[in-house]
Amino acid sequence: MILSFDDPQSLWIICAVYLASVNLAVFFMMWSDKRRAKERGAHRIPERRFFLLALLGGSPGAIISMQMFRHKTKHWYFVLGMPLILVAQLAAVMFLLIYA
Repeated sequence: MILSFDDPQSLWIICAVYLASVNLAVFFMMWSDKRRAKERGAHRIPERRFFLLALLGGSPGAIISMQMFRHKTKHWYFVLGMPLILVAQLAAVMFLLIYA
């Protein structure tokens, strides 16, 4: 089967693979940053990178990893920002499904 943007089934597969990849990436970045936070002088991952991946569709992975690893849970902008990004993304998807 050749994936194509013209075929609706292929489009769903492409979207699912993309979202899984972004969510896994942010999940493992959060895990890695938590490990680095425990090491003295380790190079940390910039917080804006987590938000960028969340905006690109990785907000569920960011929220799950925040809770699993108890990482960034004391930063109000993560605690509020990640769920707000997820809500906005779900609203956008619902809008597209209804009006597209």
